[in-house]
Amino acid sequence: MTQHDDSRGDVLLDDIIETDYGQFDIVYDEDGGFDGDVDRFFAGQVNGLGGAADLHGVYIGLARRWGGSRVRIVLYPGGAAPPATDESWEDIVEVSTTVPDDEVAGWATWGSATDGYFPGLGAGDYRMRVSARGRDAADRDELHGDETDAYLVELWPAAWAPDSIIRTTSANADRWHATWGGRR
Repeated sequence: MTQHDDSRGDVLLDDIIETDYGQFDIVYDEDGGFDGDVDRFFAGQVNGLGGAADLHGVYIGLARRWGGSRVRIVLYPGGAAPPATDESWEDIVEVSTTVPDDEVAGWATWGSATDGYFPGLGAGDYRMRVSARGRDAADRDELHGDETDAYLVELWPAAWAPDSIIRTTSANADRWHATWGGRR
């Protein structure tokens, strides 16, 4: 369900998402979702947190192996980039993605254990900023049941641009940038 928040754009999702293997996917059709093929999602990219090389969606790697992580997704439909992300967000990457015509964007976790749709996210080209905090704490105690990490995903209409790493302060993000990023 889309909620409107004048100060932050249209809120498409704001919930604690239960994941396994830290997998959170934004999908555009039934072929979307991380299938273990890292190159399918990260080919040509420098970052290792938001894999947007696949035409069927974007893989966002959460730091926790299991448990609930706060995920907030906000759409800025006007086409202007959202305000700069505040300093409380430790790790920030940006990627470009395209929602195809005749598809309804949605989200899914590993094995589609939980999923939903974004009826407000229509076809077109978008820039996506993924901000994270608490990745190191979530990585240290990845099976802990309490919420330790949080993610803010911001989207706005924009022409394609190469992915970029805006900020990295956690050891966890640094490790994933080195492991899955650097494919450009």
